[in-house]
Amino acid sequence: MTEKSCGPVARTVLQQCLQARLQVKPADEHSEAQFVQIDRGMVIYICFFKGATDDILPKMVSTLLNLRLCESGSGKVVSVTELPGSLLIVPQATLGGKPKGRAMQYHNNISKEDGLRLYSTFVSLCEKELAAAASAGGGAQVAVKHGTYGNRQVLKLDTNGPYTQLMEF
Repeated sequence: MTEKSCGPVARTVLQQCLQARLQVKPADEHSEAQFVQIDRGMVIYICFFKGATDDILPKMVSTLLNLRLCESGSGKVVSVTELPGSLLIVPQATLGGKPKGRAMQYHNNISKEDGLRLYSTFVSLCEKELAAAASAGGGAQVAVKHGTYGNRQVLKLDTNGPYTQLMEF
């Protein structure tokens, strides 16, 4: 089942970027904080809802990576695969929140175990598709970096315009 009759099974927010840096592990008494970073490309924030299955992932990856949302050097709007650009994938459970009174509730979010599995598969599919596009386009250096599922993370984003898009599947 890829969609429930009561609504979407995943929500994403897309943001083009010139550079993005995400803390994937906070500092502790034994080590410094760890970060991942990309240059020009796109940040994908992603949240899965109850009812999401692996069936929706290929459609999500194809749609998100082929949408023309990134500004090229000439000013033309192209997809991240056409740019070619890098991806930073950020798990964002708060995208599943609904207000109740003055608080937010997340009852429609998928379980942590199922969410982690879908998130990991989503990242792998993005890596494969972006690598294929980069090799077809002359082997440009692109990267797929991702955050740590279930952890709070700190993001630093440099963009040439808050060109932010919401997509539901």
